[in-house]
Amino acid sequence: MSWGTELWDQFDNLEKHTQWGIDILEKYIKFVKERTEIELSYAKQLRNLSKKYQPKKNSKEEEEYRYTACKAFLSTLNETNDYAGQHEVISENLTAQIIAGLARYVQELKQERKSHFHDGRKAQQHIETCWKQLESSKRRFERDCKEADRAQQYFEKMDADINVTKADVEKARQQAQMRHQMAEDSKADYSSILQKFNHEQREYYHTHIPNIFQKIQEMEERRVVRIGESMKTYAEVDRQVIPIVGKCLDGIVKAAESIDEKNDSQLVIEAYKSGFEPPGDIEFEDYTQPMKRTVSDNSLSNSRGEGKAEPKFGGKSKGKLWPFIKKNKSPKQPKEPLSHRFNEFMTSKPKIHCFRSLKRGLSLKLGATPEDFSNLPPEQRRKKLQQKVDELNKEIQKEMDQRDAITKMKDVYLKNPQMGDPASLDHKLTEVSQNIEKLRLEAQKFEAWLAEVEGRLPARSDQARRQSGLYDAQTAPTVNNCAQARESPDGSYTEEQSQENEVKVLTADFDDEFDDEEPLPAIGTCKALYTFDGQNEGTISVVEGETLYVIEEDKGDGWTRIRRNEDEEGYVPTSYVEVYLDKNAKGAKTYI
Repeated sequence: MSWGTELWDQFDNLEKHTQWGIDILEKYIKFVKERTEIELSYAKQLRNLSKKYQPKKNSKEEEEYRYTACKAFLSTLNETNDYAGQHEVISENLTAQIIAGLARYVQELKQERKSHFHDGRKAQQHIETCWKQLESSKRRFERDCKEADRAQQYFEKMDADINVTKADVEKARQQAQMRHQMAEDSKADYSSILQKFNHEQREYYHTHIPNIFQKIQEMEERRVVRIGESMKTYAEVDRQVIPIVGKCLDGIVKAAESIDEKNDSQLVIEAYKSGFEPPGDIEFEDYTQPMKRTVSDNSLSNSRGEGKAEPKFGGKSKGKLWPFIKKNKSPKQPKEPLSHRFNEFMTSKPKIHCFRSLKRGLSLKLGATPEDFSNLPPEQRRKKLQQKVDELNKEIQKEMDQRDAITKMKDVYLKNPQMGDPASLDHKLTEVSQNIEKLRLEAQKFEAWLAEVEGRLPARSDQARRQSGLYDAQTAPTVNNCAQARESPDGSYTEEQSQENEVKVLTADFDDEFDDEEPLPAIGTCKALYTFDGQNEGTISVVEGETLYVIEEDKGDGWTRIRRNEDEEGYVPTSYVEVYLDKNAKGAKTYI
């Protein structure tokens, strides 16, 4: 099957067909190009979608992504972003492997097609020229033959006529011979041109045209093969990204399977737990007691001798009476309702407002957050303080790394003065050291607050607060005398009196009704393994080898409460002492 033999007379149709093939190829290139634009647009939209739902930095949304469901959603966004990247890869590969190659091939194809059809037209023109020569020689041969016949007839006529002279007959004879010779020459020429034309015609139809058409056929077949290969490449480009797309989808499934509802529930507890104990039962207040007493018994002075009120407020700790009621050691007497006593006290004595508490309340109303997070419940305050301590420690480590780097550079300058002046780094080194010291003081301040919240130390006095850096030199003495904000068991906030500067608002008669708590009994002994210099309020100093009494063992916070004598007691680190508990003592644990 060859176009040269089968389509020898379809030169024009082949020219139209090959042009149509090039048009088809250009149409396919346009199709692939539009596909790449769609892929890029789709990838851009996916990336914008993923970016739109990404959590904003330093916002509340970023905190919400601690939950496993939110983490899974974040993983879905990231996988979607990676999925968009695969569509960009498809676009790039289609452009590089199909569009660019086919565009060059189309230009080459046009040039080759033009060359083949130029050769075909040149062969056509040559055979047409040969045909015209053949026709010319044929017409000349025909004309010469007719002229020779007429000259022969004229000679015969002159020869038969007796009236014509011999000279005229001879002249006619010569003319006939000449015409006859011319006819013979035309015949020979015509015969030669005819043979030549037949040869050229055979070459044209059996050699030149078949060869040209064969080349055109091969060119067209290569075009068809090339477009088929491009279609395969088109599919392979998509197939190559399928494994990665599958991994993206697997990542989304894995993220979905990692969702842990129990863990999320625990995170909710950690996020919103206040640390308060639920309020206990409210004690029944018997309002019939005043009705059974005389008018004189209703006075505050007389009631003091008859009975002591011991109100209870939901707290289960023995020694924690709220807000300022202490344990009564006197025998139980008929009780007077606490509300009567409290109302009488509030109406008889002016209320003393703490400037610090008023300042804090005003700050909360204005939306400012206290530095020690005292506006938060205990558990949330502990988390915030721990987070702040971690941040400060990271900053300290960063500054220390910078100091080490500057020190090394200074050493290099000292060894190689040509590289730089060592003195130029002193200012920077001093500045970094000052920053480290500031950060350490800040960290100590927050660590002290954290220790207080976690219960490792009792409530700190004003002196400890000054050591932690809470108060500055400009703080007025009246502010130092104010009470420290404390949380009540029911979630409200009250004022606890400072141990060093207590505001005197109760009369001597009212104070007599509330005695100090009984000292805790010893539950064992301990021996100091190391010397501990207790400088903070609530701690006690011990010397290595000293033996003391244990009155409260470690509750899990790393501190043990000990006593030296009736007047000296406090907390020491549990790791600094070796404890020997009395198994028979009340409150001591029994170890099996």
